Amino acid sequence: MPPTTHERNFGFLIHDVARVIRVVLDQRLHDLELTRSQWWVLLHLLRRDGMTQSELARELEIGRPSLGALLDHLERKGWVERRPDGRDRRVKRVHLTPKVDPIMAFVNEVGATLNRQALAGLAADEQNRLIDNLLAVKANLLQISPQPGAE
Repeated sequence: MPPTTHERNFGFLIHDVARVIRVVLDQRLHDLELTRSQWWVLLHLLRRDGMTQSELARELEIGRPSLGALLDHLERKGWVERRPDGRDRRVKRVHLTPKVDPIMAFVNEVGATLNRQALAGLAADEQNRLIDNLLAVKANLLQISPQPGAE
């Protein structure tokens, strides 16, 4: 059966691909009792540990109260800790703890496996071209984005 117009629409397709990736990741991370919001926070901190709560909320595109509740939960698990900023004691910086290292190793392994499975059937040069094209699309969108920090 040939794809419908919606299936060939870039916006619909990119949204559906992202949605399916999130659903599969949620299923595979279910045993860790790790919600999508929680692993998204942890992945952002893995990329840039020690962000302020405000920076992290901005990157995640969520309100500070919502982030505060997520961090409370992750702190109770011992996976993150909030520390005062060295220059401004009112500011809290969020850090991953060593206790989360095996969790993040597993999350990264699951993500790498899913990436391999999602890209199965594409030759290495096709995979690289796909990634390059998506990076170009992202750059185009960032140029027209009115919001700072949309990256």
